[in-house]
Formats: sequence, structure tokens, C-alpha cells
Amino acid sequence: MALSISAVLLLLIIVALLIRRSGLKPGHAVACVLLGFYLAGSSWAPQITDLTNNVAGMISDIKF
Repeated sequence: MALSISAVLLLLIIVALLIRRSGLKPGHAVACVLLGFYLAGSSWAPQITDLTNNVAGMISDIKF
């Protein structure tokens, strides 16, 4: 659960910065959000979840 909230906040910040700084239009951001919702309900959802969990695990294993 903590990972999901962190990922959502991080992605929200990235999208906000892209809208303000890089010229991403709000309509494009809405289209990306809708794509995310449709992907979450698709048959690809388990593979996407596994991928994000594996990437998060690899990042957490990095020693500084």
C-alpha cells in the first residue's frame, strides 16, 4: 500500500511538472490517465503489477 501511494504521488508530481514546464497539454494528461485506468482493468494488469514490483524491488536493493 505504501508503494502505491508513493508511486501515485511521484507520478502526479511528474505529470504536473510536464504540464507546467514541457508543454504537456491537460488533454494529453487526461488521455494518459484514462489509458492507465483501462490498462488496470485489462488482462495485462498482472504483468504490469509484477513489472513495477520488480523494478521497485531492484531500486530498494541499491546500496548508497
